[in-house]
Amino acid sequence: MKKALYILMLMMVAISLKASNVKGVLVSETGETIANQMLYLTNGAQTTTNNEGAFVFLEVLKGNYELKTEKVGQLISLHFFKVENENKDVELGNIFLRNNFQLPEIEIKDQSLIIGIERMPDVKDNVIYSGKKTEVIRLSTASANLAQNNSRQIFAKVPGIQVWESDGSGVQMGVATRGLSPNRMWEFNTRQNGYDISADPFGYPEAYYTPSVESLDRIEVIRGAASLQYGAQFGGVINYVKKRSVSGKKIGIESAQTIGSYGMFSTFNAIGGSYKKFSYYANINYRKSDGWRHNNGYNTWNGYVNLGYQLSKKTIINAEFTRMDQLVQQPGGLTDSMFNTNAKQSVRSRNWFKVVWNIAALNFDYQINSNNKLNIKAFGLMGERSSIGFMNTVSIADTKDANGVYGLRLVDQDLYNNYGLEARHLYTYRLGKQKQTLAVGARYYVGNTDRIQNEFGNRGIDYSLSTEHNVLKRDLNFKTHNVALFAEHLFNLNKRLSITPGVRYEYLKNTANGILDTKNVDRESSRGFALLGVGAQYKVTSNTNIYANYTQGYRPVLFSDISVATTDSINPDLKDASGYNLDLGYRGNFGRLVSFDVSAYILYYGNRIGTYTVKGKNYRTNIGASESRGVESYIEISPTNLFKTFKGGHISLFATMAFTQAEYVSWNDSDINKNQKGKRVENAPKYIHRFGLTYRYKTFSTSLQYSMVGDAFADALNTTKPNATATTGLIPSYEVADWSFQLTVKKLYNINGGINNIFDTKYFTRRAVGYPGPGLLPAEGRLWYIGVGVKI
Repeated sequence: MKKALYILMLMMVAISLKASNVKGVLVSETGETIANQMLYLTNGAQTTTNNEGAFVFLEVLKGNYELKTEKVGQLISLHFFKVENENKDVELGNIFLRNNFQLPEIEIKDQSLIIGIERMPDVKDNVIYSGKKTEVIRLSTASANLAQNNSRQIFAKVPGIQVWESDGSGVQMGVATRGLSPNRMWEFNTRQNGYDISADPFGYPEAYYTPSVESLDRIEVIRGAASLQYGAQFGGVINYVKKRSVSGKKIGIESAQTIGSYGMFSTFNAIGGSYKKFSYYANINYRKSDGWRHNNGYNTWNGYVNLGYQLSKKTIINAEFTRMDQLVQQPGGLTDSMFNTNAKQSVRSRNWFKVVWNIAALNFDYQINSNNKLNIKAFGLMGERSSIGFMNTVSIADTKDANGVYGLRLVDQDLYNNYGLEARHLYTYRLGKQKQTLAVGARYYVGNTDRIQNEFGNRGIDYSLSTEHNVLKRDLNFKTHNVALFAEHLFNLNKRLSITPGVRYEYLKNTANGILDTKNVDRESSRGFALLGVGAQYKVTSNTNIYANYTQGYRPVLFSDISVATTDSINPDLKDASGYNLDLGYRGNFGRLVSFDVSAYILYYGNRIGTYTVKGKNYRTNIGASESRGVESYIEISPTNLFKTFKGGHISLFATMAFTQAEYVSWNDSDINKNQKGKRVENAPKYIHRFGLTYRYKTFSTSLQYSMVGDAFADALNTTKPNATATTGLIPSYEVADWSFQLTVKKLYNINGGINNIFDTKYFTRRAVGYPGPGLLPAEGRLWYIGVGVKI
């Protein structure tokens, strides 16, 4: 692989063709020039207007382009143009940026422009993305059940996304790629508007909070090469970007009401706009359902507010606050025989799960001059995760005794209090004819988690954390301190080839104190280390490029790794998991006909933490390594664009296909019966394919999606036959189809609906050892939904 990359780089350097400079001036509706405004081209290039509003894109290749800028947090189109003669500069003249712009979700006049997923520009928000594998899901054009956060449909055009489909509420997404675990996205660095939203991104990276998808402008997915800019986790980054405006007017209102199967009801309401230097946006979403399975109802409130003010032409400040309240009844797991008999059934009626999430953030953008830009984010999280239930294996019934009284329930509660600050500085300069970019940053983070467990919870049936005895089995406090420094430099060697080396230094300190199984716990771990990486990108044409990167990554020691049962022991030199991601791909589009991204990857996951037995005692240590190799491909075709005079609508077809070989390459357990070397990594299907067909005619569109997912094992020993409690065994392959439609009326109103799992396929994606099981967790069967909305 390294030799192939070396040869490819030599070929890239050897080729050099002519290109043009594209010039223009950005002006307001009143004719005033707009200084220090970032502009983007569809090929990933970016530039900033100077103090007179003038801008120039250097050495642009022959082809068709769209000029965009960002306003109120959203990319908007400014101008389409074509470079025909590479020996001659292109003069665009004055480009107008209107105060009241119309967002693309209001009306899309040219249906043929809706093709494919987007990709991150080479540089955006003081972060370098050149040479990295990225996808941007624009929710306004997504064919998905947004009201219920349906992950299978939302991520359909992102190749290789594995989805755990055991949470019908859609609040806690479970997705992963490349053979990693989808458990509450804990192999991703999960963010909202660029800041952390997980419980603790280092010690407990589970994402208990997922924003209402109807409130999002887009979802940004950056694969493992994101580790230099964002830090922990091999999967990379998923960043939820909230809407910041409704219609680009002074006052805009949006409302959507959706009903569906099993008492599902969702109401989403938002107001937003801008006036002079002030911008505002707020939304609230309430969602409830009785659930597809018995004992699986939920109620969710999700609210968000953002206030922005332009202090000067160079300075913008935004303050925002998010709150989520969720209460879910958990139906527990099933055995395989119970699933085959009736997948909807439940033998747990007293299990409840509650999440309260509060996030506050302050964002400061300062355009120092046309070559220097500073961004500072300060954020804090106060959250609570609580559960109460009968958590024995599914083979043990939760019944009343002779006196008609239920047994005691188990109470688990976490309290999170975290805060942090990230500063990013972007510096651009010219070296010869080429624009160069340096991105540097620093991060400071403090996390505090209090965790309790009481086996003497009450005997009731509703949600209540009251206990019969105040005797705690677990009373622990975890603290995390993190300081990071990072830098990447985008070297444009010529108009086609760029190289991006980078480095990140991390300092981590974790402590665990308290009581576990009546014994005192007092552990501490601190370490510092560097991550290195390099990426490359070669522009083959104006709209296609080859990209490659090698980036080191890590997964920190978790709280659970340093707080095992007192009968077990821990390696005092326990290390963070470490490894790398390697990508090589080709992406872009051929006019309006084809959009594509095909890549190969290797993910090496070393120093995996596990447990083996020494003299009858469990010993937790770095036990082995795994490696994932595979191909991720996406292609979307619009055949009707071949016929310029065709008036019968627009058709697009897409296919995302991912093949993964994820297996353990080393394992240190001397017990041959437990040695996992050569075994498949658990929860890692060999293939994940999704296909779709969309037809649009004027303001009507309809889509059909079909998913195919291969089988997987629930444990690392690759146990095929399910055990009596259904916590181990094969997870069979499955295929599922979805249909949706949308109709816009008079540009203001819309009607949408669909059917999830059209053929009522019975399948499951997960076997759980603990919450929300234990046991086999069925995916939902056939559901319908229909909604109406208005946007003014």
